[in-house]
Amino acid sequence: MSGVRSDASKLKGARTALCGLGVALAVLAACAPVGASASLPQDAPTSIDCPRSLGPNVRCYNLRDDAGAWLVVAVPQGWTGRLIVHAHGGPRMGAPEADDGLADLDRFAVMVRRGYAWVGSTYRRAGYGVRSAAEDVERSRLLFAEHFGAPTLTLLHGQSWGGNVAAKTAELHGRNPDGTPVYDGILLTNGVVNGGTRAYQFRADLRAVYQYFCRNHPAPSDPQYPVWQGLPAGATMTRAELRRRVVDCTGLGLSARDRTAAQSRAKRQILAVTGLEEDELIDHLNWATFTFQDLVHLRLGGRNPFDNSTRVYSGSDDDAALNAGVERFAADPEAVALLAYDADLSGDIPSPTLTVHALHDPTVFHSAEAVYAETVRAAGRSDLLVQVTTDESDHSRLEDASYLTALDALEGWIETGRRPDPTGFQARCRALSLTPCRFVD
Repeated sequence: MSGVRSDASKLKGARTALCGLGVALAVLAACAPVGASASLPQDAPTSIDCPRSLGPNVRCYNLRDDAGAWLVVAVPQGWTGRLIVHAHGGPRMGAPEADDGLADLDRFAVMVRRGYAWVGSTYRRAGYGVRSAAEDVERSRLLFAEHFGAPTLTLLHGQSWGGNVAAKTAELHGRNPDGTPVYDGILLTNGVVNGGTRAYQFRADLRAVYQYFCRNHPAPSDPQYPVWQGLPAGATMTRAELRRRVVDCTGLGLSARDRTAAQSRAKRQILAVTGLEEDELIDHLNWATFTFQDLVHLRLGGRNPFDNSTRVYSGSDDDAALNAGVERFAADPEAVALLAYDADLSGDIPSPTLTVHALHDPTVFHSAEAVYAETVRAAGRSDLLVQVTTDESDHSRLEDASYLTALDALEGWIETGRRPDPTGFQARCRALSLTPCRFVD
């Protein structure tokens, strides 16, 4: 079962290692110590109203930890000791607020209804930083045990970018000093499990392709900057303004009658070259704008982690002209190393790990799972990894039946030591009388 530690020595060790890489890496995350010596006082848990989706007989709390992150906690009446430690997706660009975690608690309410206690951290600050967020996730586990008692079974769950955070949490903080696992099992759903240096390159390609066809992000009247920056440091473009520019160029969302021929042509070519669907374009451009701005300027010291210097784009009406005229950029090796240190995965998983990924995930493509499988194989830990697929198409939330089946399989694996058969999840879902069952055998 999970080990519970009363101090944060492992957290301090990870932070020391991060800060020890010097000034270049210090931009990745603040180097203040974590734990008892941090500057903020730790709040006591405060009772709050639970989301209605949790059902009756559940108590909810929030508290702020000593690094500045807010925690939301849910504890069912008659709690039997099973805990889910949750890593949320994003990264979020707004400063953390006390009730931010309630949306995640509501999204994953089925876990609490099934009897699990649940704790989720906002992370201490806005913006990118996988190692920093991983420290915050592990601290949330420690604080739950301190205030609500030691769990008998602890599962770590991450969704979306939180899948990257949870996987990194397991790698960095997933073993006790004696080598036993801290987390009994790990569940990664629609996770960014291909790591930071691989997960965002296609959005840099999107920015280059979009700019070639639209020439308005940046517009000729804007201060000019390389598109891999997302935006210049300090620029304050809003999401509404970005949407306006996209609509101006592509007619996105307009009827065929209201869209010009030039808009239709631009939209068709951007989608054909990038492989995106129409309703995915705005979201990916948002990440390639605001997340890139945070990542490049605040975490990587202005360095470029992206490279399209040898990329051959295809699918347009004139690929030769596109490849000759598209903006080109080469990655800074130091930026790539910094991003890899922060967000790439080693595959050294310490506990039974189950990934569930929607085949038609429009945000984190299913192909990320193959990258993770190879990473884990290279680390010699494939015996601790099971990967399954559903035919779903939502990114931020799977069907309740998918989560419950996965949790049942993961707990069975932990209890018996037998890896679940990836081809048996559909039958397992039906045997549990859940619906809809959408696993792909």
